[in-house]
Amino acid sequence: MKIMVAMSGGVDSTMTAKILQEQGHEVQGCYMKLHTKPGYHEENIRKVKKVGEYLGIQVHILDLQDKFNEFVYDPFVKLYKEGKTPNPCALCNRFIKLGALLDFAKEQGCEKLATGHYVQVVDGLITQAKDSSKDQSYFLAQVPKEVLKDVVFPLGDKFKSDIKELAKSIDVLSEFGTQAESSEICFVEDTYIQVLEKHYNTNLPGNVVDKNGNIVGRHQGYMHYTIGKRRGFEIYGAHEPHFVLKINADKNEIVVGSKDDLAQKMVELENVNLFIDKDEFDSEVKIRYRSPKLEASVKINKEDKTAVLMLNQNALGVAQGQLCVMYDRDKVIASGFIK
Repeated sequence: MKIMVAMSGGVDSTMTAKILQEQGHEVQGCYMKLHTKPGYHEENIRKVKKVGEYLGIQVHILDLQDKFNEFVYDPFVKLYKEGKTPNPCALCNRFIKLGALLDFAKEQGCEKLATGHYVQVVDGLITQAKDSSKDQSYFLAQVPKEVLKDVVFPLGDKFKSDIKELAKSIDVLSEFGTQAESSEICFVEDTYIQVLEKHYNTNLPGNVVDKNGNIVGRHQGYMHYTIGKRRGFEIYGAHEPHFVLKINADKNEIVVGSKDDLAQKMVELENVNLFIDKDEFDSEVKIRYRSPKLEASVKINKEDKTAVLMLNQNALGVAQGQLCVMYDRDKVIASGFIK
């Protein structure tokens, strides 16, 4: 089978290409230029070309910066300005890696696209990886169901530690087994604020208010805060921790309260991506990538792609713009962005 591999210069995509070639497939590689972070692409392209020479495969360099800006970067900046907390990786997987790159793979005559994601596809559904510590099913939950037949994830049944050790055992690839893990958001150097500062003045001091609208302190600029944050703002005469409950971007104010005030049981979603043909179902949900699964009853409105979740227990830090993923045990059955 002719397979295109999304190659980043990292150990996962490198070993994905090697594994597929060893299985007898005709492999091509493709490196995507998605942004203009200084010095980022040169080193990665060197590594990708090194792997291409070692495996004897063709490697493409594909410039997708315009599409990336449209579907990932610009929404990232816009959502923070609106006081929300975006999830750029979920958008990138949907529109770029398993969108524009898949289109390119088909143009090159490839039957499948492979990536180094730690995830499986079982019975046509995105399924959690064998290595639970590296599972990336959450970040792929916005990918359209019909795309899954065209992609393969060779690392889904493997452990990251084994992949790194395998790379170390091959002289030419040993550097890949020892290099540091890449950051989750590729275009962010240190903090997201550095990105926003290129577009906005983020240092706009404003009022901190309580749930009743009373001014109780001052903050440095609303874009510096996300839901659940407890530091970086001043509360007059405070003797106990205060947490960000809400961000009112239009007023440049943040609403704070106690940890108990963060708790909520109802979550509303938009841009719902559904993998099963049901309007109502029970599910386990993750409201953030690192959050534990919580049991919930789900009602879907297919017409406007919205959903209402009633959680069986309180969730803390439910943030507008974050991705909420619904699971049936280890399988992704739906996802949507928190309203």
